[in-house]
Amino acid sequence: MMSAYIKEINQELQKKLGKKNPNALPKLNKVVLNYRVTEGRDSQELLAAAEKELMAISGQKPRLTKAKKSIANFKLREGESMAYKVTLRGSRMYDFVNKLFNLVLPQLRDFKGMPLTSFDQEGNYSLTIHDQTYFPEVNLDLVNKIRSVQVTMSISASSIEESKMLLSTLGFPFEKN
Repeated sequence: MMSAYIKEINQELQKKLGKKNPNALPKLNKVVLNYRVTEGRDSQELLAAAEKELMAISGQKPRLTKAKKSIANFKLREGESMAYKVTLRGSRMYDFVNKLFNLVLPQLRDFKGMPLTSFDQEGNYSLTIHDQTYFPEVNLDLVNKIRSVQVTMSISASSIEESKMLLSTLGFPFEKN
């Protein structure tokens, strides 16, 4: 199913961009999910609950990231647990992107589309969903704290315009001008 989906998207992009070589088309390389758990240094139960939530959202076991250096202003010590991180590739990535574009983003309160200004210089797109309960896999009875999920889509494109074209072809809801 995924290969037919990618073929269809590539054909549409070839028409829009006028490129004949399929290797020159922009592609979605990976999707990285970051799930901050600031209270993780105090309670192992909260860390375990956050890990289960992110595992349900992504369908993959997350990796615990730790602080690289101490920052006194944030009461952060070197080696303390900070966040969970998941990198999705292949079919899991496309399944997550489909769920994000068609189920999660349209549910957001006062949703009028995602901003066009969240691209970096390489054409990657970042967004933050401020409530993890928008994802259908999260069990609302087990949620002990509302956390935000940061999503970064890494795109191999030669320009930001090509990245926008790829995301809009995939069905990403950009805000209308």
